[in-house]
Amino acid sequence: MTTGQAYEALNNVSFLDSNLIIILNDNNQVSLPITTADGSPPPVGALSKALKRLQSSRKFQQLRQAPNATTEKVGGQAHEIVAKVDLYPGGMMINGLGACFFEELGLHYIGTVDGHNMEELVHIMKVVKAIPGQGTVLIHVITEKGKGYPPAEAALDKMHGVFKFKPYSGKLLMPKSSTLSYTQYFAESLIAEAERDDKIVAIHVAMEGGTGFNLFHKSFPDRFFDVEIAERDVVTFAAGLATKGLKPFCTIYTSFLQRVYYKLVHDVDLPKLPVRFAIDRARLVGADGPTHCNAFDTTLMASLPNMVVMAPSCERELMNMVATAATIDDRPSCFRYPRGNGIGSIIPPLNKGTPLEVGKGRVLEEGTRVAILGYGTIVQSCVAAARLLQRFGISATVADARFCKPLDGELIKQLAREHEVLLSVEEGSVGGFGSHVTHFLAINGLLDGNLKWRAMMLPDIYIDHGTQREQLEQAGLRSKHIATTILTLIGENKDII
Repeated sequence: MTTGQAYEALNNVSFLDSNLIIILNDNNQVSLPITTADGSPPPVGALSKALKRLQSSRKFQQLRQAPNATTEKVGGQAHEIVAKVDLYPGGMMINGLGACFFEELGLHYIGTVDGHNMEELVHIMKVVKAIPGQGTVLIHVITEKGKGYPPAEAALDKMHGVFKFKPYSGKLLMPKSSTLSYTQYFAESLIAEAERDDKIVAIHVAMEGGTGFNLFHKSFPDRFFDVEIAERDVVTFAAGLATKGLKPFCTIYTSFLQRVYYKLVHDVDLPKLPVRFAIDRARLVGADGPTHCNAFDTTLMASLPNMVVMAPSCERELMNMVATAATIDDRPSCFRYPRGNGIGSIIPPLNKGTPLEVGKGRVLEEGTRVAILGYGTIVQSCVAAARLLQRFGISATVADARFCKPLDGELIKQLAREHEVLLSVEEGSVGGFGSHVTHFLAINGLLDGNLKWRAMMLPDIYIDHGTQREQLEQAGLRSKHIATTILTLIGENKDII
């Protein structure tokens, strides 16, 4: 309900006087039941408070008889509804403060209804449906997260989406790791920056625990903002803070970043405001499936003229990019990082990263015949592919691009001129890093000679639900696929791998 489209829809159906039934599922939860600095997060915002008042006020109100006009429409079943809920088509009062918000929009309000009493709920919906010309009716249904399964009811900050778990206890069967998640490395790094710079503030969209900002909130409660599930608002809010000299870091899941593109263009990139976007879950994430196909952020962000676009190859590089973003004060910047754990790289002292030179990549391994240019954490697969090629006597250079925008032009020229084959690899959609490299090679005449050039990226489809390994197999982006592509380019037998 906190997104603009919800209000636009309510306004539209009321204006059209549509015969429509709207179910407001009110479960007293934020978007994700995730941990905050003080435990499970309460919903925030004026609408949530209004719904709370609406619920509590009705506990103290005596049941009233529905207006005669409505009783006549419903017929003999009217009293059955009134016995279960309060029905106020003419305007419902909330603690004497005024008419119900929904009634002011011209909707007929029915509520509150017990969403776990299916017999009652179905009966009310059938009766409302049978009313001729009733217009738009909103049924306010109260539900409880995890109802009927005690482990879910008790775990207010868990079980929004789950891995394997023990049914009798609800305990998640998570694989153990010696490293932290990229999300936690990001949070620890941002805290380190904020300890040294009091202008840094953190903003998120009802995702405090999922983004690691529960740690930041605990350290800096006055420099932390939750704007609810309102991604467009978070962009404009951050832009406003940036105009006053603050350094906003906005954390948004990749799949939700797609909701804010116009705001990114108009409110941030066009005026060159130094808002920093930390783009979490940026790669194939396995169990979330095609609705969370986190492939498009590089393509979206790198098309903006003023945006600095980065992707770390490991957790140490992520910390360096947090530090880099903190120093960029003349334009917006972003960096993408995946769900999952780090690879075990050496963490900088006190979690304080070192700012990178903007637009400069690095060579990780020197080779002679072929060059592999990776962008993001898939660089680790590029290194593994080079090891495979080495077994067959093929020497490969592996480079970490670090930046999609601005590209490291000198590095790309060097790789193109000194190798027979150049391959870019990314875990992103068509139109992303590989497209930018292709454009650079073309306008600089580097494709006019004998260079064999290929770009590897996610296929132009939505990758279906599966493990991360299965998804990478489907996408053809595992290390064996990288090595096979190179063997094909140089005329070797690709079936040897």
